[in-house]
Amino acid sequence: MKKNDSYLAEYAALCRSADKIDLGLFDEMGVQRGLRDKNGNGVRAGLTNISRIESFKMENGQKMPCDGKLWYRGYDCIELVNGFRDKRFGFEEIAYLLLFGSLPNEQELKSFNEILAANRTLPTNFTRDVIMKAPNSDIMNSLTRSVLTLASYDKNCSDTSVENVLRQCIGLISVFPMLSAYGYHAYNHYINDDSMYIHRPQKKLSTAENLLMMLRPEKKYTELEAMVLDIALVLHMEHGGGNNSTFTTRVVTSSGADTYSVVAAALSSLKGPKHGGANIKVVEMMRDIEKNISDWEDEDAVRNYLQKILNKEAFDRKGLIYGMGHAVYSLSDPRAQVFKSFVEQLATAKGRQKDFALYSMIERLAPEVISQKARIYKGVSANVDFYSGFVYSMLEIPLEMYTPIFAIARIVGWSAHRIEELINMDKIIRPAYMSVMEERQYVDLEERDYLSGLS
Repeated sequence: MKKNDSYLAEYAALCRSADKIDLGLFDEMGVQRGLRDKNGNGVRAGLTNISRIESFKMENGQKMPCDGKLWYRGYDCIELVNGFRDKRFGFEEIAYLLLFGSLPNEQELKSFNEILAANRTLPTNFTRDVIMKAPNSDIMNSLTRSVLTLASYDKNCSDTSVENVLRQCIGLISVFPMLSAYGYHAYNHYINDDSMYIHRPQKKLSTAENLLMMLRPEKKYTELEAMVLDIALVLHMEHGGGNNSTFTTRVVTSSGADTYSVVAAALSSLKGPKHGGANIKVVEMMRDIEKNISDWEDEDAVRNYLQKILNKEAFDRKGLIYGMGHAVYSLSDPRAQVFKSFVEQLATAKGRQKDFALYSMIERLAPEVISQKARIYKGVSANVDFYSGFVYSMLEIPLEMYTPIFAIARIVGWSAHRIEELINMDKIIRPAYMSVMEERQYVDLEERDYLSGLS
């Protein structure tokens, strides 16, 4: 804190005193903290036809945990990935599905790809005048600023017709890789004094290929690298209307705000370590484990260290094994399950089998360690963040870009939910908070002064 900020400690203490609420009141008054019940089930705030998550099934009249499933517009996401793997890149195809409700035929996909390619352009001097000025080590903040500034270049910024919002969303889907990559290069050049290079996207390349090309000085990548990144983007593209950033999209859309403001709000939600920043914590945790365990094949040593992490004796002392567990999934996260086979393939190609073996061991041991310490009704398993950070490290993607890559994928889901909200809803989303304050009698300033002097 600066010298003239000494008042902050006093003011913060006043806030803590005035705002502290007895947590027991939530149960007493039947209020669900975080809009979730004790089992983690979210309050139903709306209806959607875009995606569905399954983590429980009914057995003999009881709700039981089951292997997770994720559906995009009625299709099992694992079947979708298996449908395009080894044949073509899937990001653009699944983006079409989420936006328009059906899988494209060959001509529709070709046309959509051409539209995305044509929109991979920024206003004149935007990179120089916006992205390269005041570079930020937090690329998510750079990305958010760029999105808000793009509003100044849009003559129809506030038009919320479906046609105009589609134009804006397709434009943002197209330029998010550019805004992210250029934001990183600007930071890396001015802060770390590294060489500056700006590669323009190529029309014939997919989103995944363009992203790798723009990030790398020599523009080179392998087909396997691009394929694995493409699958990562598809698996992060959408995850129901209740996740924090998508719900933010719905809330801000319901107020009548423009697309740029809505997406900026969603980006601000996504960047938190409890949401889009989770894979960074996984990588940091794994580096700590690798540093403190000499024999990565020693299961007892790994199990003991995981127990230390859980007991707040190691790593960041928060008591969390990152990448384990999910707010919705119970026995398994389908995204992690389908992703793992591609991760192993990439690890073999990169000579990182030892690292992959450690990840696999921790995926197996962590649920056991967690269940010994806390009885978890719905089970715990590895989530998609557990492996995505490892993949990005093998792709030599800088840590600062991990959450922006999440945003590059999730902007598709946000766009679909924004359009669905505009088409179906005509009310502002306004949940209620139950007040627990006590009524007090007003005392004028002079008497307050007198009373404070007595104390």
